[in-house]
Amino acid sequence: MKMELELFKKIPDWSLEPIFKESPPSVDAFLNSPLLILIFSLDCPGCIGRAIPYANRMVVEKGNELNVIGIHTNTDQCEYTPSDFQTAKEDLYIRFPFYKDHKSQTYLKYGAGGTPHWILTDENGLVQYSIFGSDPNNALMRLDYKMQEIFQ
Repeated sequence: MKMELELFKKIPDWSLEPIFKESPPSVDAFLNSPLLILIFSLDCPGCIGRAIPYANRMVVEKGNELNVIGIHTNTDQCEYTPSDFQTAKEDLYIRFPFYKDHKSQTYLKYGAGGTPHWILTDENGLVQYSIFGSDPNNALMRLDYKMQEIFQ
């Protein structure tokens, strides 16, 4: 699958499956406010320890002006049940909607460098930033700076 994500272009459609009862939204459902996408995996220590808490913090701090969505990818082919996802949602206090990546198609289409991978769009759905990682002194700091630019 060819990577389709390009900076300053409209974010490509994703291929998501529901985890819970809620059907995945379309990319266009997030127009009119910036969108922060977290591509993560429950078997990724950086996702669990830093990325999910960061995404939760963004929901709390910028919830009225920023949409946050999670895409759980399964590149390691670990099997997770709905019960596993519910437990993770409760144990990690996940405050944003998240969905399964259908056969890792979105992961590949968006050119993710691994998990966690972040994508930030502006209110027009144009990709403003894409970065891999959860190091607070690198990826998360850079993401903070990019969001400050968008919200100014």
